Amino acid sequence: MEEIKNPSGTSLLVPSVQELAKEKISTVPARYIQSQHEELVINEANSILEIPVIDMKKLLSLEYGSLELSKLHLACKDWGFFQLVNHDVSSSLLEKVKMEIMDFFNLPMSEKKKFWQTPQHMEGFGQAFVLSEEQKLDWADLFFMTTLPKHLRMPHLFPQLPLPLRDTLELYSQEIKNLAMVILGHIEKSLKMEEMEIRELFEDGIQMMRTNYYPPCPQPEKVIGLTNHSDPVGLTILLQLNEVEGLQIRKNCMWVPVKPLPNAFIVNIGDMLEIITNGIYRSIEHRAIVNSEKERLSIATFYSSRHGSILGPVKSLITEQTPARFKKVGVEEYFTNLFARKLEGKSYIDVMRIEHDD
Repeated sequence: MEEIKNPSGTSLLVPSVQELAKEKISTVPARYIQSQHEELVINEANSILEIPVIDMKKLLSLEYGSLELSKLHLACKDWGFFQLVNHDVSSSLLEKVKMEIMDFFNLPMSEKKKFWQTPQHMEGFGQAFVLSEEQKLDWADLFFMTTLPKHLRMPHLFPQLPLPLRDTLELYSQEIKNLAMVILGHIEKSLKMEEMEIRELFEDGIQMMRTNYYPPCPQPEKVIGLTNHSDPVGLTILLQLNEVEGLQIRKNCMWVPVKPLPNAFIVNIGDMLEIITNGIYRSIEHRAIVNSEKERLSIATFYSSRHGSILGPVKSLITEQTPARFKKVGVEEYFTNLFARKLEGKSYIDVMRIEHDD
């Protein structure tokens, strides 16, 4: 049987920003200063723009289902982002996830070292997509790992997580997979696709989790928590672990802040779904900013199509009027090429485009 490789790549090792922030520094080290992000001031006009809210109970109901499905279609088409409320993931599980991940980030450095990235692998504590010693760094630490399918888990990460966090994330991982499949099923309906046309690609999909820790920063206007990018995966389901704002999305050439609702998930379309839907639904650039007062934590769960699948526009969405806008590529090759470059803007999906003379 052919060995299936873990899809994540490598990243250069960098110091912990959380540890740096503990030193109560008054100026930021040069490697974190990113002048292109200094224009962080948001026009007051955009603060009234808010990403759509989708109600899962309504989506699943006979009475409101078709109306909510239309809202979902517009959210995916016009925004690429929405907040999901009234989902079935229990608030008690979400509370456990929030508390136990905060505890995990607050472990002493001696304990965290067991989970640190290695030169061979991007998974673990550290930063992602750092490809050179000169590259500017984000003001954040992350903990990144592959969670599903189980045989792709790194033996020193998920299986070695402290209890009760390991059991909590096992349950959370499955709940998010179930939720992702329900959302993908509704995306099929909203695009009037053939049944299972998307879900078949994602049924035993690759799930990765990235927990983000953004410490307070003495000069928040000079750094970025997370460089602007679109997610290269199929679907991202984000849970804010505390009430601090920081996520912003690019809309109409402006940065719009996301105000997270209690116990809601923030869901966004990734590059894979833009490719699969032939550009009808679009992945959207987003970024995270930081502040001088409070830390911010979030956990993003990325869901991608399964190993061995071919990524490309689905048949039902290709017509003479709407020819394929993207090349086809195997999922393994897609990930290999992804992790060989710096994640910035929508540069990766642009490589996949087919140029038409329209």
